[in-house]
Amino acid sequence: MSNKNNSLSKLALQKFKKNFWGVFSLSIIACIGLLSVFAYVFAPDASINANQMHLSIHSKSPGFKVEMLTIPSGIESGQNIFSKLSFGENNTDTEIPISSYKVKGDVLHYIEYASDGLQGQEKQLELSRFSNSNYKDYIDTRSFIFGTDKYGRDYLSRILIGSRISFFIGFVAVFISLIVGLLMGSLAGYYGGKIDAFIMWIINITWSIPTLLLVIAITLALGKGFWQVFIAVGLTMWVEVARVVRGQIISAKEMQYVTAARALGYNDYRIITKHILPNIFGPLIVISAANFAAAILIESGLSFLGIGAQPPMASWGAMIKDHYNYIILGKPYLALIPGLCIMLLVMAFMLVGNALRDALDVKS
Repeated sequence: MSNKNNSLSKLALQKFKKNFWGVFSLSIIACIGLLSVFAYVFAPDASINANQMHLSIHSKSPGFKVEMLTIPSGIESGQNIFSKLSFGENNTDTEIPISSYKVKGDVLHYIEYASDGLQGQEKQLELSRFSNSNYKDYIDTRSFIFGTDKYGRDYLSRILIGSRISFFIGFVAVFISLIVGLLMGSLAGYYGGKIDAFIMWIINITWSIPTLLLVIAITLALGKGFWQVFIAVGLTMWVEVARVVRGQIISAKEMQYVTAARALGYNDYRIITKHILPNIFGPLIVISAANFAAAILIESGLSFLGIGAQPPMASWGAMIKDHYNYIILGKPYLALIPGLCIMLLVMAFMLVGNALRDALDVKS
């Protein structure tokens, strides 16, 4: 039986490898996953939530460049490398966009950047403020590949940091839905009777409530926040898993290997976990891939409504909410870029799900 399972797994893997769009989509998911994990390594603005604001350069077009003066605060952040990679750097220095500068004696004279052809304010700074007395080390040309948002933050950095929420919510929500769905579906399908009727009653009630409305109710009950959204989305996606598991177990529990396991005196827990569930895992993989995509869309909708990830935390849905009015103001890319990112990630998961469905289909 083990050799047969191995051969079927190898056959499914070979069929998946032959599906170009499935492999291509899986590589996209892997790339986005790496970018989200190491977002603060790739992001030009590695501060916490990429939240360095420069209102004088707000809503600039992609490719915008400006000279940036960094004034050191002299305060040590005290962060280790793991903290910087995970949560960003606690940047206490002051960054000022400037249009020109010159040095007279021991004083640095600079003119702040101003948009629309206006003249910025001229200010002075003692060279002694710089630790090594070399002011040129604190002035560099900053490039904004995706431009800046309406608060003057680096848009590329916000996109990279925002991928974390959209990517990880899929894992957390699917994990929660699998735990609850497997438990409820296994109990309903294996024992039947009143237990099945009661669980199906819960499933039907949950199914009848619109998903977004249910997520909003759970989010408001748990409070607004990062993990609350993850839990709320996961608790609304278990119904599909439970229905699939229930139907598969009803069919599988009449098979001969289950009858043989009962004859050998195995308890119900071992029969379900060791014998039935491993043989119905194919449909669960497919529905999990679809739930990944659904979780991303639900989170984006919640963030757009303002009850998802809260500012200043970066989220693709929140970025669309902040800039959707720019579509008619001549800068549609501010809303289109995060929208395209959501579409790309959702489509990748859907294509992987279709490829897995074809690969695990024993009839094909």
